[in-house]
Amino acid sequence: MTADQTSQGIQRPAERGAEDWGKTPPRTDEHSFLEGPRDRPSELLWILRTAGEFLKCFRQLHFVGPCVTVFGSARYDETHPAYALTRRMGSALARAGFTVMTGGGPGLMEAANLGAKEAGGVSVGCNIVLPVEQKPNPYLDRWVETRSFFVRKVVLAKYSYAFVAAPGGLGTLDELFEVAVLVQTGKMRDFPLVLLGVEYWRPLIDYLRDRLVPARTIDAADVDRFRLTDSPEEAAEYVRAIALERFGLHETSRRLRRRWWLLER
Repeated sequence: MTADQTSQGIQRPAERGAEDWGKTPPRTDEHSFLEGPRDRPSELLWILRTAGEFLKCFRQLHFVGPCVTVFGSARYDETHPAYALTRRMGSALARAGFTVMTGGGPGLMEAANLGAKEAGGVSVGCNIVLPVEQKPNPYLDRWVETRSFFVRKVVLAKYSYAFVAAPGGLGTLDELFEVAVLVQTGKMRDFPLVLLGVEYWRPLIDYLRDRLVPARTIDAADVDRFRLTDSPEEAAEYVRAIALERFGLHETSRRLRRRWWLLER
């Protein structure tokens, strides 16, 4: 991050209140919604607002091109080794011709977006409104903001041909396994699932293979879908090969036309 950006009031990742995450958030609309049945006008209003949220995201991201979504911790700043690794991942994906999509926040999300920008690629994000403010990072060409995590997860999955999980916590695991379940159940095609950081992710793979497979709660094929690597370049080439060979993706395969009468730009 440059001195000019800092002087303009853009905070560094470590200064964005990560230490306060998860601590007694104020009462929100989500709390009210999850308490059970409410009056019918309130339920209808929630449905309409959620539909509007989806519509806003779809309009903003309709022309971003084939994406790869990168998940990762918001808590690791540029001094952490995973930041440099994820930054390389963003660059490698951009050079392979993909738009890099993240959750749009700080930490490793920022690293992936920064890497994409440095490689001359397109960088987009889907940020989430939290009780502890999370600003979109400064390396986004286009971004949307959602109130609900489930809307955000739909958006992060809808436009992507592969998913890369950099080191992360509960949010990263939630997003990763949501995609894994969609692939397992046939709700999503078998897009690549890459785990970036062998040392970090190996215990998880060992747990899945050594505990859940013998317990017959998952199949060995469910574990084999994950590709472990420390090489962003290898991961990007793997993703590119799968996109071309399995899904027939190429530069002109999905060239969408903008409709002036829909005010598309």
